[in-house]
Amino acid sequence: MKAPQAKKTEKILEIHGDRRIDHYFWLNERENPEVTQYLEQENAYEEFIMRDTEPLQEELFEEMKARYKKDDESLPYFFNEYWYMVRYEEGKEYPIFCRKHKTLDHPEEIVLDVNILAEGETYFEVGSVAVSPNNQLASFSTDNVSRRIYTINFKNLATGEILSDKIFNTTGKAVWANDNEHVFYIRKDESLRAFQVYRHKLGTDSSEDVLIFHEEDDTFDVNVFKTKSLEYIFIASSSTISDEHRFIPSDNVFAEWTVIQPRIDDLEYSVEHYKDEFYIITNADDAFNFKIVKTKIAHCGMENWVDVIPHRAEVLLEGFEIFKDYLVLEEREQGLLQIKIIDERTNESHYLPFSDPTYTAYIGINMEFDTEVLRYGYTSLTQPSSTYEYNMEEKTTVLLKQQEVLGGKFAPENYISERIWAPSRDGKTRIPISLVYHKNTKKSADTPLLLYGYGSYGHTVDASFSNVRLSILDRGFIYAIAHIRGGEYLGREWYEDGKMLFKKNTFFDFIDAGKHLIHENYTSSRHMFAMGGSAGGLLVGAVVNYEPQLFHGIVAQVPFVDVVTTMLDETIPLTTGEYDEWGNPNDEEYYHYMKEYSPYDNVEAKDYPHMLITTGLHDSQVQYWEPAKWTAKLRELKTDDNLLLFKTDMSSGHGGASGRFESLKEDALEYAFLLKINEK
Repeated sequence: MKAPQAKKTEKILEIHGDRRIDHYFWLNERENPEVTQYLEQENAYEEFIMRDTEPLQEELFEEMKARYKKDDESLPYFFNEYWYMVRYEEGKEYPIFCRKHKTLDHPEEIVLDVNILAEGETYFEVGSVAVSPNNQLASFSTDNVSRRIYTINFKNLATGEILSDKIFNTTGKAVWANDNEHVFYIRKDESLRAFQVYRHKLGTDSSEDVLIFHEEDDTFDVNVFKTKSLEYIFIASSSTISDEHRFIPSDNVFAEWTVIQPRIDDLEYSVEHYKDEFYIITNADDAFNFKIVKTKIAHCGMENWVDVIPHRAEVLLEGFEIFKDYLVLEEREQGLLQIKIIDERTNESHYLPFSDPTYTAYIGINMEFDTEVLRYGYTSLTQPSSTYEYNMEEKTTVLLKQQEVLGGKFAPENYISERIWAPSRDGKTRIPISLVYHKNTKKSADTPLLLYGYGSYGHTVDASFSNVRLSILDRGFIYAIAHIRGGEYLGREWYEDGKMLFKKNTFFDFIDAGKHLIHENYTSSRHMFAMGGSAGGLLVGAVVNYEPQLFHGIVAQVPFVDVVTTMLDETIPLTTGEYDEWGNPNDEEYYHYMKEYSPYDNVEAKDYPHMLITTGLHDSQVQYWEPAKWTAKLRELKTDDNLLLFKTDMSSGHGGASGRFESLKEDALEYAFLLKINEK
């Protein structure tokens, strides 16, 4: 079977006196039967080439699935007279949201059984479930297309009746006012930007809903939330580099909205409430790694902010939790997350002890103010996800729940994790790399290694456990995460040095990390592979243009690869809100810089590694045509005989298949591809 080749139709794209010819621009015509035909041909070709791995894919899928508890249940948490939990039943793909009144001995009440709602759907996702303050009603949102456009529905929890109220084209989130009859929600515009907040009264048609706030700046998104105290409802309007918050009392939906601090370029802040004060985490006054301030509710402007936790240049402050007598901080120092407990009665503080060389720790769900107990989570590359309760007064820890790994083969002591530092080409920067491998895996030029990266939006990929990953670790692979610039692993400056006109640092860090792994004899180019998704797909796409011989193969999941064209099209979801991440190519300096690294624009006639590229037809974050065009151009120009496979899930979007286990088939395909080409 021959590889498909998309037809070429000349499309001239011109700006700033620069002319680009895009022969595959036509692939963005979603309704064009020729586009569908091309995608299906690529799917058929992928299936043909991977047919010899089908038994392996099935084996991988079954062993991955076997590690999960089929009738699992989340850890219950208590809120407003009820214990809430989410459980799965054996043989069913979707969650069941349920609760028990006051004690866990009481009979279970089912809030929402998603398995019933999903019957007959090829894709189905519940975005959120929210119970009214009087515990009698629930809002829930659904998406059956995978475009992340949700319909909000309502249910009477006493009778089980689904109410007639329906709200379309939302982000999926609904926030209840304390009167139990109004909710606030967010609508999306044509580009899927969250841009308007509405108020809905139960029992009325959504056409009568009241527009509360319209964000006219298309570089900002909006969010709506309720404080932990339940006393205030907030609208947050945010861009990459600026925030603005306004609030009303939850008891009065008709109150005037009060702005805490009007938006200012480069001023970021977020808010929580306790008693008569707001606690605010912010980068105000050049606190680039953030600090915590507080202010009286009646006088909440920036001029009244008082430092609670001052800025520290060496520590990134990521989050906090307020209790009656304690303030708990989420801090990141030298890349590692730490949880700091401050006793506000004595001002004494201490850290929770963590021992793995690389790990993830985070503050969990803590709904109560007046308690000495902190719930937190912990995981590492060798330790399954665990939730603990820590008594902040007695300094004692209790394990509440640990992710079970079934199948009988897993034991943490059989795996080794490390953190090493790779020198960067600039001679002064060191790039952290987290690694995990089976204790029987020897480091050598013949050892296969999968290097994962992301490096955008300040998002940090921390070292965490993966049930799925065991399938390649047990087959002799080393798994590594390159904590490259563009994330915030080493603080806010680490992010700033990997965005806008410094974006190439992200790609060069990944390359330098790969070269260091080879230099240290963990692997060789012949057995090293790269993987990244979305902006991580941009990463691996750029890297194979810069250094096509460094990796033997790559997996690019829903990759953002047509950077210039996408960022010039303001009708595409997310574009305008991304200007502060990538730059605005309507500015000539940013245009030329983007064009220098955009994977699609830099495909050349040369040898490329083996490549598996995946997408979803309904992807709302990275449109399917970006990887489709990239594949077509690679097919046209590449000079090697290596595999180039492109698979489109015709019923899913950015997050892949819905359901608990269906997405494991995607993992099985990717691992089968890596195992196949490792032998080539």
